[in-house]
Amino acid sequence: MNAGRLAGATMLGVVVVAASVGGQVLGIDPARQSLLDTLSGPSLAHPLGTDHLGRDMAGRLLAGARLSLSLAGLSVLTAMVPGSVLGVLASWQGGWTDRLLGSISDAVLALPGLLLVLMLAAIAPGSWWALYVGISLTLWVEYFRYTRARTRVLLAAPAVESSRLLGLGPVHVLCRHIGPEIAPGLLTIASFGAATAVASVAALGFIGIGLRPPAAEWGVMMSELLPYWREAPWLILQPVGCLVVVVIALHLLVGSTERTRP
Repeated sequence: MNAGRLAGATMLGVVVVAASVGGQVLGIDPARQSLLDTLSGPSLAHPLGTDHLGRDMAGRLLAGARLSLSLAGLSVLTAMVPGSVLGVLASWQGGWTDRLLGSISDAVLALPGLLLVLMLAAIAPGSWWALYVGISLTLWVEYFRYTRARTRVLLAAPAVESSRLLGLGPVHVLCRHIGPEIAPGLLTIASFGAATAVASVAALGFIGIGLRPPAAEWGVMMSELLPYWREAPWLILQPVGCLVVVVIALHLLVGSTERTRP
């Protein structure tokens, strides 16, 4: 593992561990308000200070990390499985199956991904599932197109032809020849997709279309704290910093994976 990939994995691992157990260790309720402690600086009681409603920033940042990472992970997984399966199916079957699935993916690509997410968010404003469905519908096409193109090349490779001549079934071909070859590319797309999902959720929350207050989400926190940036600039920098760290960590994993692939 090179330095870039190690740095990305370390950064992402720290965020995941903090989001998973940090709230329980600190014993902080991210929704608890204390109007006597608004916009306070770091202290023993509040390590990262409090927001305009006296809510603990550390607790809200950790809750936002859990929300963003779980939404990104679920969206990527939901997009990867059907997208990859349909891509392999299209190349394996060919003919009208390939044309039909290819036409569907082209139709989805014709609609900008952000517009699709905005449409669903407008139908169910402030809904977690609307963001999840919209992001998943946007991401699956990337897995489909990559898997379809890569599988088509692999099926024509001498190793696959030899396996078929020896009478080995589709399961052997998929597990021995296709799966190991497409896995690195899928992981690369997954890292990009997770970074896109995290950034999209924050952007939609910031402009008031995604999740809404009092949800502990980084984009919502930026929107709420923006009016107070002169009084307490360190507060709005915290969710911005968390978002930057996660996106950079995911991109470091992607870049390192691409450089180390044979």
